[in-house]
Amino acid sequence: MDLLQSLLSNLWSVLLIVIFFGGSIFVHELGHFIAARRRGMVVERFSIGFGPKIFSWRGKDGVEYRLSWLPLGGYVALPQLADMRGIEGESTADVKALPAPTYATKMIVAGAGVVCNVIFAFVLACIVWIAGQPTTYSLNTTQIGEVLPTIKPVDGPEVRSPASEAGLQAGDIIKAVDGKSVNNWMSFTQTLATGSEREADGRRTALLTIERAGRLMDTVIHPRLSGEEGLRTIGVEPADDMSVAKVLPNSPAASANILSGDKLMAVDGQPVFQREALYKRLQASEGRPIVLEIERDSRLLQINLAPQLRAIPGSPAGAYFIGVEYRNDLIVIHPSPFRQLFDDATSVWRVRGALFSPKSDVGFSKLSGPIGIARGFHSLAQVDIRLVLWFTILINVNLAILNLLPIPVLDGGHMLFATIAKLRGRALPAQLIATTQSVFMVLLFSLMMYVLYFDSRRWIRDSHAAKPEAEAVAPAKP
Repeated sequence: MDLLQSLLSNLWSVLLIVIFFGGSIFVHELGHFIAARRRGMVVERFSIGFGPKIFSWRGKDGVEYRLSWLPLGGYVALPQLADMRGIEGESTADVKALPAPTYATKMIVAGAGVVCNVIFAFVLACIVWIAGQPTTYSLNTTQIGEVLPTIKPVDGPEVRSPASEAGLQAGDIIKAVDGKSVNNWMSFTQTLATGSEREADGRRTALLTIERAGRLMDTVIHPRLSGEEGLRTIGVEPADDMSVAKVLPNSPAASANILSGDKLMAVDGQPVFQREALYKRLQASEGRPIVLEIERDSRLLQINLAPQLRAIPGSPAGAYFIGVEYRNDLIVIHPSPFRQLFDDATSVWRVRGALFSPKSDVGFSKLSGPIGIARGFHSLAQVDIRLVLWFTILINVNLAILNLLPIPVLDGGHMLFATIAKLRGRALPAQLIATTQSVFMVLLFSLMMYVLYFDSRRWIRDSHAAKPEAEAVAPAKP
């Protein structure tokens, strides 16, 4: 039964990858195809993927439709637009006998793929807006739940965390990093990781704008490289939802008249913003009476109670608890389509900026190629299809921005060549364009192989980390 479930799960993931990732490439190329046909251009080939074909057929319109072996994108062969024989294969059209496309036609056809990706992303964003986007309370906040005392840098033993050194506190709300606003934990960590600010001595630095007790303040902090990927981190964890969903019968919480809907705020005058932090406080009490501060109907109440020791399987000493179950951390949000596209575009642009900044710590080895994208689709497909839609929106925004870059081979490169030709009043030499396109195609392919190498390393590393090991039974939280 487990084998069958695993097989069905993998088949489901493959189907979603074909539909949404392959569909994103198809939509992009379809934009070029439709625009070219509408502008009267000759279309020789419509290919999903590069390189040798897996299979193909010729339509009644005379176009060869094919699926190729290298899933690195796709192309529509337009001999009037550019000589791409080195990439797309030999052309059978007599280009000299065909009318030269106008500047407007070149710009419309080159930009149509990007437009279709944006339209596709917007349609999916509308679906997510209506159906909702699953997330967690902690990922949807920028409030600090805990400041870690130490972190483990990639280049040495544990050190005091940058957040602790800078005086950050649990409960602080992070509003911006280096002047760039953040609205959830993912945007905060990514903006921090893609930062490129440094001191004169080369030390990494970031300016955090935080809200503490209703006041905004700026704090200079010095991130360290940490984690498997060696990204900028400061040693903070997000806050949890401390609201009570259920009070267990015959528990200290029930005896103290704690109610469902109450929010746990502090223990003995010390604020708590994370469930793990409350758990640690209860264990430190060793059963002594504590003063628990709760919020009920916008009022603060103080309740005296004594945590009880209970037996925990696998833990001889047991654990102290008060007897509450927390509200489900999973939530569903409904961001507007425009907010989704704006946030994704901001995220993609910040990564692009970090890639080309000599002061950042983000290199091309941190990027994901087809393997990483497929793994992303697979993992999200196991959770909720709405997350697959969210990921597809990000992929399409990424494709749109990437293809607008003025790099030969990409759509932005075609637009650049067309603009240069327009400004100089005559076409660029065909051999110059063909040579430039071929060189950049080799560079792009080499970059993809480089990214695939690190993608594969991450896959192997994560697979080893996921191997079954002997697990101790974790003590239940209060």
